[in-house]
This record gives sequence, C-alpha cells and structure tokens, in this order.
Amino acid sequence: MQIVFEGDERSLFLCMNKKLLVVGTMAYDAIETPFHKVDRILGGAATYIAFATSKFSANCGLVSVIGDDFADADLAKLTKLGIDAAGVEKVAGGKTFFWRGRYHDDMNTRTTLDTQLNVLENFSPKVPDAFKDSQVVVIGNLHPAVQKMALEQLDSTERFVLLDSMNFWMEHFRAELDEVIAMVDLISINDEEARLLTGEYSLTKAAAKIHVMGPKYIIIKKGEHGAQLYGEGKVFIASAFPIDQVVDPTGAGDSFAGGLAGFLTQTATINFDSLKQALVVGSIFASFTVEAFGVEAIEKVQNTELEKRILNFRALTHFNWDDKTLNL
Repeated sequence: MQIVFEGDERSLFLCMNKKLLVVGTMAYDAIETPFHKVDRILGGAATYIAFATSKFSANCGLVSVIGDDFADADLAKLTKLGIDAAGVEKVAGGKTFFWRGRYHDDMNTRTTLDTQLNVLENFSPKVPDAFKDSQVVVIGNLHPAVQKMALEQLDSTERFVLLDSMNFWMEHFRAELDEVIAMVDLISINDEEARLLTGEYSLTKAAAKIHVMGPKYIIIKKGEHGAQLYGEGKVFIASAFPIDQVVDPTGAGDSFAGGLAGFLTQTATINFDSLKQALVVGSIFASFTVEAFGVEAIEKVQNTELEKRILNFRALTHFNWDDKTLNL
C-alpha cells in the first residue's frame, strides 16, 4: 500500500513488516440507531481491530474466545485476509459474547440494553508461541486481569503495546487496571475516560498524570472532534475526518486502534512523529467504520480509498503561514 504524508508525493512509507498481536473480544451485536436496527451482526473489539490491521501486510495473530454459535463463515472473513486465528479458542457448548445497544439521536451517546458475557466470562487468553515475540501488541477492552494475563505471556522486550480500556474497569477494578497501565507504551481512551482516570478536567493535565502512571504516549479521543496525542513533551491535535452521515458508531474506536497499530508495523521506528501519522491513519479507519453497520464498511474498504481519504485529510488540515502576515 502506498501512503503519502509530508514530502515527496511519490515516496512510500513502508519500511518493514513487524509482527502484530491482537487480544480482545469477538462478538455478535444487536444495534439500534435512529436510522435502522439489526438484531445480530458480527462485532467485537478484536474483530474491528483485525479488519483494520489486515489492510496492511501485517503478520497478525488474533487471541480471543468464541462459542459454538460463532459462524464459520464469519471466522473465515478474517482468515481469508491473512489473520492467524490459532489463538482463537472455541468453547464447545458455549455461546459467543453478545451485546445489544441503542444509539440516541445525536449518535454520540448510547444505552446498553443487554450484555451477555457467555464464554467471555471465563476467558483465559493463550498467546500462541508464534506470536509471543510480537513487536506490536494491541490489548483490547477486557477485564484488566485478562489483559495482564496476556501481557505476561509475551517474550519480547522489544515490543510496543497499545492498551484500550473503559470507564467500567476504572470504576470497579482500578487497582488491577493501574497494574496493566504501568506495563504498556500507549493508552488510547476517550476524554470522559481520561477525566475519570485522573480526576482532572483539563485533558493536558490528565495526560500528564497518565504519563506518570507508566505509558510513554497517551491518545485521548474526542469522537467527532478528533483526537490528541501526548508524549515526549509534545502534543499533536488532529481533527476527525468529516463525513456526510454517521450510520453506526460501533467499533469506531477499535478500528482506530487497528489502523494505528497496522500502520506502526510498517514503520522503521515508533516515536512521536510516526505516531502522529499513525493517529491520522487510525482516524481515517474510524471514519470508514461509522458509514455502515458493524464491520461492513471496514471489511470492504480498499487501499486506494484509504489513500485518497488520507490525502484529502492532509489537504483539509494543511495551511501555509507567512511570518509577514501579522505585524505584532
């Protein structure tokens, strides 16, 4: 895939193919929005993440758990894209994690109507030997104890770990979550979660407190208002890509993480500059996801469409500044 940012428009930002591990949920969702309703659709954090990472030539392994009711055709959607599913445990007689939710008119808030943990309740992740030395790791939204179990199975010390979490774990399992946060390189949460985690309303102050907890980098997502990256004493702010209509916001944050991580597998060095570009790529993946229900849009997106949207994003956010414009 050709991805162009600053500099020569003919240049390629493809340097290597780091091994990537994704740990998270695979699920079925029932979703209601002001526009439509579906009673059963493929979902789960790991599913969205994997679809996004597959757009890069990443060597990606998936660790999750499913039940007997998980359709072979749905698993094949991932494996056909090159995702290694050896770490996906299928529990005989079990049912796959299920979530039902209703989005409000503004599409920014939602109400959970039903959550059935099913096989996820006793999930003990088993990282395949082939992916214990992964150089990029995405730990999706799970119980902190499960996240820690997965991290403790990794062999490589030369790895970059991205963590996702949510307010439920912050409110009820804070001690366990703090242990996990101290083990990762990057945490990606939304503005509400950042404030809850730190007690700070200012996102700049919140990021500084989270940095002390362990992560070198912090991404704070603000939905339709974009995202902010903190690290190395620097701040980068990116807007969200403008789209005509949000159809289903489910999985946008997971697609963001998957696009970001997939891009990092192609970079020679992971630092603040490469993370700035990765954040933009993640935002573009999220913009595709919300344009259709479930994984429909992210599954079908082509590299040419991805590159076009990245170039459009650059045009929308770039401006020239003449020092002589203002006489201060």
